[in-house]
Amino acid sequence: MQTTQLGNTDVTISAIGLGGMPMSLSSRPPESQAIEVIHRALDLGVTLIDTADSYCKDESDKHHNERLIAKALQQYEGDTSKVTVATKGGLMRPNGDWTRNGNPEHLRETIRVSFEALGGNKPIDVWQYHAPDPDYTIEEALTPAKEAVESGLIRFVGVSNFSVDQIKQARDVVEIVSVQNQYNPWHRQPEFDGVLEYCEQEGLTFLPWSPLGGSRRVSRLEEIPAIANLAQEKGVSVYAIVLAWLRAKSPCVVPIPGASKVTSIEDSVASLNVTLSATEIQQVDRASA
Repeated sequence: MQTTQLGNTDVTISAIGLGGMPMSLSSRPPESQAIEVIHRALDLGVTLIDTADSYCKDESDKHHNERLIAKALQQYEGDTSKVTVATKGGLMRPNGDWTRNGNPEHLRETIRVSFEALGGNKPIDVWQYHAPDPDYTIEEALTPAKEAVESGLIRFVGVSNFSVDQIKQARDVVEIVSVQNQYNPWHRQPEFDGVLEYCEQEGLTFLPWSPLGGSRRVSRLEEIPAIANLAQEKGVSVYAIVLAWLRAKSPCVVPIPGASKVTSIEDSVASLNVTLSATEIQQVDRASA
C-alpha cells in the first residue's frame, strides 16, 4: 500500500481511504456486509477510514457509522494500531435531511458522543468540523474542538467545506491537519478557489469528498469518452481512472471513495496502480470542463 503523511503530523496514512457513508444511509447494506467491506479494506492496507456523526438514517440513528466502524475494528483479527479514523460533526439529520449546526454546546456534546461511539478508549484520531454554520463564528464553532484536544478527546482537527479564508480563521483557533471539500470531474472548484493550492503550500491533507461524483453521477462516468477510453486502454475501471486523476492533481490529495461492497473498495485500491501522463490528465480535464 502506498502511503503519505497526514498533514504536518508524524502519522502515516494510506494513499487512499475508505468512505463510510454508504454503509449507514437509508440504503445501507446488512451490517455483516458492511463489516466485511471494512475488513477487506484493512486487508488491502487501507489505514484511513472517513466517517461522521451524521452518517445515519436520521437523528434517531445518529452516530451509526461511527459505531459500525468501531465494531468492525474490534472484530478484526489483524493489527489496527495504525488505522486512522477521521470523523466529523456539525451536521444534523432531521427526517433524513441535512442541516448545519455550529452551536458550540451541540458540538461539545457530539464530540463526546463520537468519542464514545468510536470506542472511548483513545482520542478521536481526527475530528473535522463538517461545514461552517453562518449563525456562529468559526472561532465559536471550533473552540469546543480546541478544548477537546486539550482534554484528550481529540488528537487532530480538520475542517470540511471551507474556503481558504475560513481555513485561515480555523488555524487561528486550533491546529488544522486536513481539509475535506467536494472534488470530482463535475465539481473542480478546489482547483480554482485556491483551496487545493493552499493545502499543498501549507502541508495540509486534502480529502476530496464525493470523488466519483455521488450516486447520481457515478453511473455516468462510462458516458465520458475520454475517461472510458483511458479505462479501456489501461484495463481498469472508469472509477480507477477518476481516482488516479484526483491523486495526480496534487500530492496532498487523498481520495476517500465510499463503498458498501467488497468489489468497490478492491477497485478503489487498484487505482493506486494507475499512472496518468500529463497528456492523459489533460484529456480528463477537457472532458470534465
